[in-house]
Amino acid sequence: MLLYPVILEADDDSVLVTSPDFPEHTTFGKDREEAIARAVDALEEAIAARVHDGLDIPLPSRGRDTAKLPTLTAVKVMLYRGMREQGVGKAELARHLGWHLPQVDRVLDVQHKSRMDQMDAAMGAIGRHLYVRDSLH
Repeated sequence: MLLYPVILEADDDSVLVTSPDFPEHTTFGKDREEAIARAVDALEEAIAARVHDGLDIPLPSRGRDTAKLPTLTAVKVMLYRGMREQGVGKAELARHLGWHLPQVDRVLDVQHKSRMDQMDAAMGAIGRHLYVRDSLH
């Protein structure tokens, strides 16, 4: 689970949302609940843009208010971060997996609903493993 901090500010009749980890991320909502829901969408867009541009994706910093990324998006972020940490490019990952490059593009695309077995295989190809843990709120 990745919980990115967001800053919520009252702005006339709406709530403005920014993120210290993604300065390019700005959105709003009519109330706190809608603002945080929109923050998740905006964070996914910011992550997609960074992957496209080959930029780093930071781990979440600390913050009081947070936006929780969907599990699949969080796994894609961890895969991308792992690739960058190890200097593994898309072509090399494709070779390790026996995949075509478009398959690797999809597995990194936060808008694509990749299967977990694909994510597990991709993580394994860079020496990482996925673990699932259940916890109560």
